[in-house]
Amino acid sequence: MSSFNRRTVLFGAAACLTVGGFTPAFGRTGGGTRLDGAILMDEPKTEPAYQLTRRIEDQLGRNSNARFGLSYSIDLTEAPIANTANNINIRCNILGEITYALRDLDSGAVVTSGKVNNFTSYSTSGTTAATQAAEQDACDRLMAVLGDQIITRLIVAAPDLPA
Repeated sequence: MSSFNRRTVLFGAAACLTVGGFTPAFGRTGGGTRLDGAILMDEPKTEPAYQLTRRIEDQLGRNSNARFGLSYSIDLTEAPIANTANNINIRCNILGEITYALRDLDSGAVVTSGKVNNFTSYSTSGTTAATQAAEQDACDRLMAVLGDQIITRLIVAAPDLPA
């Protein structure tokens, strides 16, 4: 009979994380708490910008006490990736790239900036309405993915942000 016990492994892993200096991002001393409700997003002017703003505000809270402003530029490109033998496109990628800058609202100085990119796909083989719905869903999913990437980078940078 093996003496392997899953609980031993889990408790050991938890102990290593605790001893290794792991701090939860939204724990009492985590970087995420410094950003909670502290970011004022630029006003969205397009549907993708609205979806990005919504995702970031859902995760970090609406600006109740804005300390930082987040500016962004969204670049979306569509690329066909699958064609039938008759050269009819049946699948597309939406490639997205967002350049962002977090600035201190008091001084106007950029405190961190970067660029994130990713893609999603959708099928074009359905009806016109189904294809349009699939394209919109793919764009919404892409903004969620890119928003999560920005949030992750902001949380990593949070300990170095001005107090």
